[in-house]
Amino acid sequence: MTVEIQSASEHAVALLGGVPDDTTLRRYLHGLPGVDAVGLEQRAAGLGTRSIKTTSKAWALDKIITLIDLTTLEGADTPGKVRSLVAKALHPDAGDPTCPRVAAVCVYGDMVPDAVAALGAAHGDPDDGDVSVAAVATAFPSGRASLQIKLADTAEAVASGADEIDMVIDRGAFLAGRYRLVFDQIAQVKAACRRDDGTSASLKVILETGELNTYDNIKRASWLAVLAGGDFIKTSTGKTQPAATLPTTLLMLEVVRDWYRATGQQVGVKPAGGIRTAKDAVKYLVTVAETVGEEWLQPHLFRFGASSLLNDVLLQRQKLATGHYTGADYVTID
Repeated sequence: MTVEIQSASEHAVALLGGVPDDTTLRRYLHGLPGVDAVGLEQRAAGLGTRSIKTTSKAWALDKIITLIDLTTLEGADTPGKVRSLVAKALHPDAGDPTCPRVAAVCVYGDMVPDAVAALGAAHGDPDDGDVSVAAVATAFPSGRASLQIKLADTAEAVASGADEIDMVIDRGAFLAGRYRLVFDQIAQVKAACRRDDGTSASLKVILETGELNTYDNIKRASWLAVLAGGDFIKTSTGKTQPAATLPTTLLMLEVVRDWYRATGQQVGVKPAGGIRTAKDAVKYLVTVAETVGEEWLQPHLFRFGASSLLNDVLLQRQKLATGHYTGADYVTID
């Protein structure tokens, strides 16, 4: 299967000043302003100290739940484990029917039919309160496979009912400066997300930021993924460290903000790995709202890839409901 570089979007061609070959991609990506690491980390630290009003706590906790991708990505996964994951996704707090559902369950491709079956009528658009099925693909987490295998992996997951595909980029190719190769692979995986009825699964492009070494590389990889047609850019597989950090997520949000200003197209962001407490998650909500706007705080534009986060959010939610709640457990009170 081959997708010609001329199939790139008009927006990408316009920004690049030509079709996305090695020359135009290198000129564009290396022409981006360098990242001021100190300034970026100071901005992130400042956003991380913002407080939230006491009356907003319940809203924030519920919002975080609706943005979580609940995940099981282990070699020992079984259909029974996936069914348990789906039950948790649908009823995060079994004792409280007012608790919202999470956005999605994320599984390996061969587990997609089990997730779809377990969700039943609740399988659908998380923006409407249903739960979608995300599948990792393209030889996750290493990405070390032939393009043919990556495309087959993607197409099989989509045919099985996956609503979202989380692909990994070839970090080795990116770090070697083979930008057209990475661009073309993203574009071809995007094409493999297309269904027979003309609709497409959403494509999340995992950069594995912890392996990219510099903020400049993260910025370039983010732009490359957006130019190639990614619907989301995602920090990490969760299998390497460091995973998601607030400065890295802020940088990626700035990229999608600038893309939106240039093209009018909205692209989502998904920090994944290492976000474990409600207090930390609130910092990300604030960063999103201050960088791209509150409009991005909905499932088709922002996600948390952090399954352990849910337990702490539920604990804080229960404390708030019963009155046995301390602001120190969560975030500074105005």
